[in-house]
Amino acid sequence: MSVTQLRAFHYVAMAGGYSQAAREISISQSTLSAQVRQLEASSGLSLFERTPRGVILTPDGRALYNITSRLFAALGQATNLLKSQRSGAGRLRVCADGVTHALPILARLRERRPELNFQLVIQNSDRVVEHLVQQQADVGISANPLRDERLYVRPLINLRIGAFVPKTHPWAERQHIDMADLMNCPFVLREQGSRTRAVFEENLAEHNIRLGPVLEVTSREGVREAVANGFGVGVIVDTEFGYDSRLHYLPIRDAAIMLKEHLICLEERRRQPMIADFITCAIEMFGSSMQTA
Repeated sequence: MSVTQLRAFHYVAMAGGYSQAAREISISQSTLSAQVRQLEASSGLSLFERTPRGVILTPDGRALYNITSRLFAALGQATNLLKSQRSGAGRLRVCADGVTHALPILARLRERRPELNFQLVIQNSDRVVEHLVQQQADVGISANPLRDERLYVRPLINLRIGAFVPKTHPWAERQHIDMADLMNCPFVLREQGSRTRAVFEENLAEHNIRLGPVLEVTSREGVREAVANGFGVGVIVDTEFGYDSRLHYLPIRDAAIMLKEHLICLEERRRQPMIADFITCAIEMFGSSMQTA
């Protein structure tokens, strides 16, 4: 068994297939396949099951993938730590369910560490937690933190749910609406897994409101475009609406259940210099609303 073979296995497991993994790490598929076969032969274990759509991990493969995830994440962390301590540089991977709260923190962090490189990935709330647990991100901002002893979770800010409509909609003349106004209205919503949608649906249940036809869209930008084109009413948290000349934002006065954003990282990593600095910058930016979890 060699580190090269373990790395080949790890990339195939992450990609879900040999061809995609080979493209991502720029080696031939035959070389990658040979390295995995050698690993299976030397261990006497079957690590993958072949399917028409690629490969899936066997139970032994899943157990090994959990180990290699920690192994290569730790290697990356060690590399980043040494680089950051030597030059003030390094790379911080942030996964968030929106840019609104991540960017001010990163701007403050850039002042502290001008040489630091960032990667900001936007996912829905469920996927943010997955990225952290799988060590594909260093720190996250999510409205759906899991109760998991591996995670450090700190409340960031509470957000109110609102609606938005095209400027041609009858509600465009109003300053606010109530939950009762939503009965039987057509809506454009994010996919299941969006915490904004989940909190909105909790408010609907609280007020016994039934919606009309729903168009489900998998991105914020897609929701905006669908609403602007008259497919229905959209839902968004108050701080994320911004400005769009085609659209009008309406606070929902009696939508009392709020969306609660949290800062999240792995407990074992929260004192690493870059992550600790990110947490410090978050406290500086949102200190009035943050509390210790």
